[in-house]
Amino acid sequence: MNPVQVRQISAGARLFALLVIGAPTLWYRDQSGLVALAALVVVWASMSLVGDRAQLPRLPRIVPVVEAAAVAVVIGVALPTAPAIVFALALPPFLAALRGGLRCMLLSLATEVVVVVVLLVVLHQLVADEDILNVVTWAMAGLGLGFIGSFVHATAEREIDELAPYLDAQRLIRQLLDLSGDLSSGLDVTSSAGSIASDVRDQLPTSGLGIYLPRGELLVPLLSAMDDVPEQLGEAESLAVESWARSEPIVFGRGFAFPLGESAVVAGLLSTEADLPLTEIERAILDLVTELRPKAVQLDTALLFSDFRDLASADVRKRLAREMHDGVAQDIASLGYLVDALAARPANDKQAAQLAMLRDRITKVVAEVRQSVLTLRTSIGESQSLGAAISTVARHLSDSSGLPIMVTLDEQSTRLRPEVEAELFRIAQEAMNNAIKHAQCSTIEVHCEVSAPHARITVSDNGRGLQEARNDSHGLKIMRERARLVGAELSIGDNHHGGLTVSARIGPADGVFPEPLPAERVTS
Repeated sequence: MNPVQVRQISAGARLFALLVIGAPTLWYRDQSGLVALAALVVVWASMSLVGDRAQLPRLPRIVPVVEAAAVAVVIGVALPTAPAIVFALALPPFLAALRGGLRCMLLSLATEVVVVVVLLVVLHQLVADEDILNVVTWAMAGLGLGFIGSFVHATAEREIDELAPYLDAQRLIRQLLDLSGDLSSGLDVTSSAGSIASDVRDQLPTSGLGIYLPRGELLVPLLSAMDDVPEQLGEAESLAVESWARSEPIVFGRGFAFPLGESAVVAGLLSTEADLPLTEIERAILDLVTELRPKAVQLDTALLFSDFRDLASADVRKRLAREMHDGVAQDIASLGYLVDALAARPANDKQAAQLAMLRDRITKVVAEVRQSVLTLRTSIGESQSLGAAISTVARHLSDSSGLPIMVTLDEQSTRLRPEVEAELFRIAQEAMNNAIKHAQCSTIEVHCEVSAPHARITVSDNGRGLQEARNDSHGLKIMRERARLVGAELSIGDNHHGGLTVSARIGPADGVFPEPLPAERVTS
């Protein structure tokens, strides 16, 4: 329940109480009752105009107690001469419960009972039994209304707690949409990293340079530009880990490293031709840290957006998988049961053959839908490497299709960025699915080579090769879109077996992986 609703209910309850008290008072023209009624109008009008709009953290719990005390003063003074005023005793606990819950209600009830009793004793010495009975009766009524208000308050709080994350997400997404037009450099992680690497090379003569991102206790290469033999960057990578742990720049021998923003660290090797004193190198690094601060913010923002996009797409895949499993798959399976019932009593042999063919087709469609559900739900876990995830899905596909799928892995211990692993995994998964469905092959070979930040995934079959694309086919288009998202080169073409080879590569064409077997390539 939001504050506006609380104010509306409170105002309505006060108005109803004034009508209940005012009707007999006006009917009998009770002068004392009219004065007391006027005092209640002042108290409740003040609460409606000021107290209900209190926004300070502690005021919502203090205001109901103040209101209870003020109402109790009016009742304590006027009760012996205006008995109808005692009805007001039931209202403050209810209003307190709406605003502050059970504890606030009990405090409000205790306050008004104590104030009324003290005033009756001090001002009127001799209190009639009827007045005491009225006070007890309406205090108990207030207790009952207070419990109802406490239940409403607790229920509303649970609803607010459940909706709060969604409301916050709405607000933040709207802000992101409003700000997206002002992001002059965009939100592409690779472009931001390339711009940073270019600025570093302008300031320092390097033969090897890398930008790394933390992933748990490890650093994952985001970008690596190497002129030297790759193994020589081991020293720079070690410095990157140390620099990230110490949160300060480090220079050791030809290697250097320094943290960049909140999400990255730059490390590299100085060129052998560079002959710079240590003080000049350290000064250049400090200048770079200052100059690259705006680009570091851009990179941090791009990385956060990438994480958000990955989480959103994972949720969409899971939702689609649930809907397909609980909807389409069940409906098609029901059609299969209907066909089975008809096939049990065919009209003739021709109908029996047609029903058998229809049942076989339905079985294949159900299998494809279930395979699509598995594809949507399969992803790379935190502890799985890209190769391990590809091996797992290949095993599932081989078991369900009966086709042998041979997977060869050549992975270094350093991981790729999560979004890069995810897109390469989906490309490999789509390529294997396409080979099973359309290639009419007898075997599939998958090669996964990873030397972060470079990688190459190759899926080959011995089927009928590249065929003319159907109008309703979107698999190749989706693979090309996934490759573009992570800056990969996608090659599709016939291989020397007569089948099809799909290759996705990230990194330079030479110097990292040997060239695959020659194929007539159609490169996107």
